Amino acid sequence: MRKRLLFMGIGSVFAVAGLFAEVRKIPVDEAVKMAIESNLSLESARISLDTKKRKNDLKWNEFIPALGVTGSLVRDNEAAAVSGVAPVPLGGGGVYGVVPYSVDAPQWHIAGNLSASITIVTALFEGLKNYRLDYEAGVLSYEKAKAQMERDLRKLYHNILLAEENLRLQREKYAAAERQETQAQANYRAGLAPELQYLQAQVAKENLKPQIDEAENNVRLVKANFAFTIGLPYDTEIELVPLAGEFTPVPLEVARLIADASRNKPDILELRQTLLVAQSGRKAQALQARTPYLDLRWNMQRAFTGDPWKDSWGDGGLWSKSGSFTITLGMTFNGLVPWFKESQALKDTDNQIAGLNVNLAQLIRGTEIEVYNTCLTLAKTEASVEAMRRNVELAERSYQSTETAYRNGLQTLLEVQNAANQLQEARLGVMSQRVSYLNGLIDLEYTLGVPFGTLSRGEEE
Repeated sequence: MRKRLLFMGIGSVFAVAGLFAEVRKIPVDEAVKMAIESNLSLESARISLDTKKRKNDLKWNEFIPALGVTGSLVRDNEAAAVSGVAPVPLGGGGVYGVVPYSVDAPQWHIAGNLSASITIVTALFEGLKNYRLDYEAGVLSYEKAKAQMERDLRKLYHNILLAEENLRLQREKYAAAERQETQAQANYRAGLAPELQYLQAQVAKENLKPQIDEAENNVRLVKANFAFTIGLPYDTEIELVPLAGEFTPVPLEVARLIADASRNKPDILELRQTLLVAQSGRKAQALQARTPYLDLRWNMQRAFTGDPWKDSWGDGGLWSKSGSFTITLGMTFNGLVPWFKESQALKDTDNQIAGLNVNLAQLIRGTEIEVYNTCLTLAKTEASVEAMRRNVELAERSYQSTETAYRNGLQTLLEVQNAANQLQEARLGVMSQRVSYLNGLIDLEYTLGVPFGTLSRGEEE
């Protein structure tokens, strides 16, 4: 027992410390949920989506007039004289005459202004539609980022299981090497084998320790990356749920899968929505450059005609009021001239839209090839798994026979080691091919735009 505990600590003191740490068992679905809630790579996508949602929800504020209020205190550089004539009574009977007068006007003035204005163009309404399309594009981008994260996390989960399986097989191989060393020692002491065979058994066992150390470090590294992805400390002791049941291939209809992927792949949906946003923006740009606009303005002014330092502000007779409401219908003609910059800007946008269409066509064709290649790879992997499973059975029988013969002195240590290596390679090959098949199904699910588990759930359970 002591020897087994020391063996578990080979490679790093952290493994010994891990014996006393609380182990957290995390199924793959729970890991996905944790990553969606806490993964930092999704946070920026959520922030961007929130910005677009807020713009779409409050797009009605485009119709709120621009309101402004100003107050001014002005001093004239030179005093101005106000002159005129004033009526004066000449006697009884209501007879008046006029006399000239001249007084100095105040150099200080106070004025206030309240204004509201709004410019209405036909492009405004297309701009409101563009807000909605841009928000929908943000939703697709967020869903795509979430699907990519889930795809990568599920594949990482399976790769960790493969790394753990490799470590388990390495430890089994080490345990077998210990048995062989014990048998070689017994044969040597009984005079049935030379000392060289005993020494070779010891060397073979010790040579396995660096391989186990490397396998342990690999498991710790991938688990640290996994813990970071789901929002846990890197040194969290995590136990994964192993693959259960037998290998179950999934029937695939290549033509139908290609058609579905060409319509529903998240990358294609996102690019199509980007194209709609660009087309809407181009329409708004054309309306802005080539249609009339309506400008509505209202303002009210109040001015104090007295001296603000000497006269009473409460004297209504010293306040003047003026205001206006203006309706302006106008249009710029630069957008109608082909070689002016407004028209050239429209042509630039047309080229951008044409480029997006080309990218979309390339993405669709690439997706078709991707699905086709994935289906071929899955079919090849399916055949490899079946062949390797039969090979494992043969390797197990070969190893058991060779080890029995070795204990009886009929086989050499080298032959036992070769049989053990073949058995380990066969077992690891089956697990590796099974993980490759499962990860291929997950890639296919992402490409098809279907929930994860639609194809791969039967293989996971």
